[in-house]
Amino acid sequence: MADCFIGLMSGTSLDGVDGVAAKFSESGARLLASASLAFAPDFRAQLLALNTPGYNELHRAALVGNAVACAYAEVVQALLEQLAVQGLSARDVRAIGAHGQTVRHQPRLTTAEGNVGYSIQLLNAALLAERTGIDVVADLRSRDIAAGGQGAPLVPAFHQQVFGRPGAVVTVLNLGGIANLSVLPDNSTSPVIGFDCGPGNALLDAWCQRHTGAAFDSAGQWAAGGRCLPELLDLLCDEPFFALAPPKSTGRDLFNADWLQRKLACLPALNPQDVQTTLTELTASTCAQSIKRHASNSHLVIVCGGGAYNRFLLHRLQALLPASSVESSDQHGLAPLQVEASAFAWLARQAVNRQPGNLPSVTGAAGARILGACYAN
Repeated sequence: MADCFIGLMSGTSLDGVDGVAAKFSESGARLLASASLAFAPDFRAQLLALNTPGYNELHRAALVGNAVACAYAEVVQALLEQLAVQGLSARDVRAIGAHGQTVRHQPRLTTAEGNVGYSIQLLNAALLAERTGIDVVADLRSRDIAAGGQGAPLVPAFHQQVFGRPGAVVTVLNLGGIANLSVLPDNSTSPVIGFDCGPGNALLDAWCQRHTGAAFDSAGQWAAGGRCLPELLDLLCDEPFFALAPPKSTGRDLFNADWLQRKLACLPALNPQDVQTTLTELTASTCAQSIKRHASNSHLVIVCGGGAYNRFLLHRLQALLPASSVESSDQHGLAPLQVEASAFAWLARQAVNRQPGNLPSVTGAAGARILGACYAN
């Protein structure tokens, strides 16, 4: 029997909230509604500031958590209005899977208690449950980390459900602020592989905003007009994370404006447009290398996330992966900005049904775990 869940996602690109309402059954997923809400520039600045230590950050983080909950509730209301046209109401939504806004991701820390790290997603889930009247499943990463995993990526299990193909190895590349890869096997006995490749849009967006005032490089047009700088690309690729074997995950804790500035300081002043071109090549080349290394027999790369709309980035990916067809998730039933939100709706369903949401082969956790904490109504 099908059931309805809402998924809400705001990622490391800091661009806003994407939400979906979907019904799931044994035969797959059916999207019922979708909505999004952009973050105002000043709010994006508050979120970005909380990625690094600062004055009174606990107080500021609490206030931002409240604001994220209010933004999420606004998206839920927009979804419910669409559902009402279909004769559905909040009572028909079993639960909301709410990701929250990641501001720190440190899954591997050595402390007196052992190698137990953390991942912080700002969200007042209790406030979201209060505003919507719907059960909320949140804090979806910490149980996997407690079990020795990376807590990320969590979407490969969902990717396998919706994009997996018997007899064919499929790779799904999510180009959010950070790029992550799912390698979906061609049979049910082989494990799914998934990990973060490195920066996706985070550095591209930050550099574009700094030098053009635009929040992102629309369709990659600015980057397409510049030239790749080999010496800079070599410096950017000289980062130990890229050589790590999975399971691995990363975030703005590593790939941020300060990291980029340290790399740029090694070279004379460069043309900003050429830097944008080179940053695009960094994302394309590190993702392509990951695919060649871990999915050399895959001939289909499905791209989702905001980066799927960067035509120049996809052009570079296709050029670096001539043996594969690089395609938008639009061509496979889900718009690029709906995939992750749908995954968190599915994760809420897993939690409600007391089913595991993680894949130990992906995160490195000691075993399958039920993810999330439920704020019930």
